[in-house]
Amino acid sequence: MRIKELTIEEFNDFTDKFPYSSIYQTSEYGLIMNNENYTSLLVGLFDDDVIRAASMILIEKDQMFKYAYAPKGFLIDYNNKYLVEEFTKLIKEFLGKKKIIAVKINPMIIKNSYDYRTNVVHFNPNFDDNMYFLKSLGYYHLGFNNLFESFKPRFDAIIDLDKPITTLFGNMNKNFKSKIKSADRNGVRVIKGNIENLDYLYDEVKNKYPRDRKYFENVLTYFKKRNLIDYYYAKLDTNAYLLNTQKKYQKQMEICNKANGRLFKNIGKNNNKIINNKIYQENKLHELKNELIYATKLLKEQPDGIVVAAMLITKYKDEVYIFMDGYNKDFKKINAKHLMTWKLIEKYSKEKFKRFNLGGMTNPNLKNEKYKGLNDFKLSFNARCIEYIGDLELITNNTLYALYRNSKPIRYILKKDKNSVNDNKK
Repeated sequence: MRIKELTIEEFNDFTDKFPYSSIYQTSEYGLIMNNENYTSLLVGLFDDDVIRAASMILIEKDQMFKYAYAPKGFLIDYNNKYLVEEFTKLIKEFLGKKKIIAVKINPMIIKNSYDYRTNVVHFNPNFDDNMYFLKSLGYYHLGFNNLFESFKPRFDAIIDLDKPITTLFGNMNKNFKSKIKSADRNGVRVIKGNIENLDYLYDEVKNKYPRDRKYFENVLTYFKKRNLIDYYYAKLDTNAYLLNTQKKYQKQMEICNKANGRLFKNIGKNNNKIINNKIYQENKLHELKNELIYATKLLKEQPDGIVVAAMLITKYKDEVYIFMDGYNKDFKKINAKHLMTWKLIEKYSKEKFKRFNLGGMTNPNLKNEKYKGLNDFKLSFNARCIEYIGDLELITNNTLYALYRNSKPIRYILKKDKNSVNDNKK
């Protein structure tokens, strides 16, 4: 067996036939990251003239030492010990000769699967054996992190699309179903976008995502070549929003009038319950009055509507994946993200995709207020949570790796000085 570099065509031909792989292990993702301070390699393990395993490997540019990453791990059958051992031995030699000190992987080896209530519903019976074997080959496990400390999230929220649309909707959290229906009545419309209106997404995420607009353009451009991506945005029809608010206000006025009538009929009786209900309904009317004023003003200022959320969706094999999304927090109560997510679940289910991946989340059994909203949002779609093995590091050049570890204090100072220079240039 031997390791050699692959052409894009060879790599794509192998990955297209490989049973299960990620959008992050495509040649397109490598090309995107070539514009983000990384170079990329496409490598394959050959047995005679047959490719038995492969990987897209990213290498950091402009660093004192070359460190590599294989997003979502190598494309290999991790249960085939002979193959994993041979690939490990040869990839160490291959990368070591290129003076790459180590490669970090986060393979899609499943540890556990949880339901939306965070109960374990499946565990991988081969997990401990996989872990022990990888460690015996020199892979160092970097720990079972619970948040977003790793190279890629260790937990994913996935909806299985093998059920009828009515069942998928019925299985959702009751409160979520109400929010989706409300967003629809309020005039939220999901529209397919293109590169010309990419700013709808970029403007919502630029302050929390460490990439510039060019990255977003590259994502859309490179993935578009093989039809691996769609872009959607949600727009609030301000006229429809005003009309729906007027209907709600009128209906609430009728409810308040009935509450007043009941109170009038029960004068002199024990009517605390009726009084409390009257106060409650009048408070709701007051809230709707404020919303009506707001909706009237919004229509005047934004007669053509306003974009309130956007989403990049990758499509790879039988899985749909929310690659990136954002929403306007000023319109959080409109619930546009809820509606758009559901509409896309509905769309791709009809197109016979098998899984809808809502993206990374944190450990569902960890009490963490910072990410509670994120986890609750994803699990409320009746998603299952998949827990993976996490990050592993394989040293590929022992001499340079030792220098790398010993030079950590110096590199920290240099990095700090570099950041200080960049800050002064701003």
